[in-house]
Amino acid sequence: MDAAIEPKVQKRKTFRIRNFLSTLGPGLITGASDDDPSGIGTYSQAGAQLGFGIGWTMLLSYPLMTAIQEISGRIGRVTGHGIAGNVCRNLGPGYIWSLVGLLFVANTINIAADLGAMADALKLLIGGPGIAYVVLFGAVSVLAQIFFNYDRYVKVLKWLTLSLFAYVIALAVVKVPWGDALKGILIPHVSWDAGFLTTLVAILGATISPYLFIWQSSQEAEEQRIDNNKKPLKKDASDAPEEFRRIRLDTMIGMAFSNLIALSIIVTTASTLHAQGKTDIESSAQAAEALKPIAGPFAEFIFALGIVGTGLLAIPVLAGSTAYAIGEGRRWTVGLSRKPKEAIAFYSVLALSGLCGIGLNFTPIDPIKALYWSAVVNGVLAAPVMVVLMMLVRRPKVMGELVVRGPLYWLGWAATAAMALCIVGMVATMFMSSSFRI
Repeated sequence: MDAAIEPKVQKRKTFRIRNFLSTLGPGLITGASDDDPSGIGTYSQAGAQLGFGIGWTMLLSYPLMTAIQEISGRIGRVTGHGIAGNVCRNLGPGYIWSLVGLLFVANTINIAADLGAMADALKLLIGGPGIAYVVLFGAVSVLAQIFFNYDRYVKVLKWLTLSLFAYVIALAVVKVPWGDALKGILIPHVSWDAGFLTTLVAILGATISPYLFIWQSSQEAEEQRIDNNKKPLKKDASDAPEEFRRIRLDTMIGMAFSNLIALSIIVTTASTLHAQGKTDIESSAQAAEALKPIAGPFAEFIFALGIVGTGLLAIPVLAGSTAYAIGEGRRWTVGLSRKPKEAIAFYSVLALSGLCGIGLNFTPIDPIKALYWSAVVNGVLAAPVMVVLMMLVRRPKVMGELVVRGPLYWLGWAATAAMALCIVGMVATMFMSSSFRI
């Protein structure tokens, strides 16, 4: 028996070394999609308004977002269902539909804002009708999810993560006072006013977002479902240590990549826009345009190109997470690996989410101005979703013998508490500010 197992173990280890990048999947894509045009707009605003003093939030958010995303990945791999599917099966419909309703609203606003930002960025690069670009980007994102082969589509998403290096390049072409930048990154600076706390919630909402939890958990379940050699770990725990190591590595790399890009954007805009007193940035496209007279046309080009690339990565994740949440909550047949005729309801929700995002760009609502506040909405929504998630992963009925314990469990609660405290602080300071004005 031992002799039969040994070659299998050795083969897996060799494959893992030789094909390291192929082991990265849901965690890498989730981390990269975290830096969508909405997030880029938020980080640009933060850097322009608050300078280097907000950079420390990236160090704070890294362990928190890594923990909550690893927990999300575990629940999908252990149970074979995403977060919404587990909530429906174990806590009842009363829990799921209030959260799914808010998620649909937040994701739709986010998609609309991202499409508007992408259109503005492309218009900045080549001119032309912005609204036509909105329709084009939205249609391509939705149709690719519905009709592309799943394995090929995942590979496309992985390649799109490279577009985020545009912001590392942008950082390299601007002049950065690294002493001040490192001070802002390593020494926390907190201002107890509504503007700072709102920005803090927006940053945490951009880095710790409900759609990211749902996407990673559902993708882990999807990867297990399409592999005939894998079963949910609660049914066969023999591969649990190896699978948990894979999920942890994948998540740590994905979240580190996400935060490196976010920090690059903050430092870039702090070094240029904030230093020049240009603090009235409302979107990522405005940030790109404002860079031109300060850092040159190449910086503007790279910044704008990154917005288009990250949007093409993030919109499928946003629409897909909505479809997974509603589909699993209704116990429909779900999965991007399935043919459209096999999961009609699932793909219909996905298409509806994308179409609503496109449609909002035709209304008086300005989706570009909604960029910042969509991140705040995600921040407010994240706390209750995180509480439910932490309840699920501690239940033997859900996780079997693989309930989450130890430092990971407590770090997950620390992330939940941090998000909740930021929201409370923001609301309290906003209320106090309104009272003083009255």
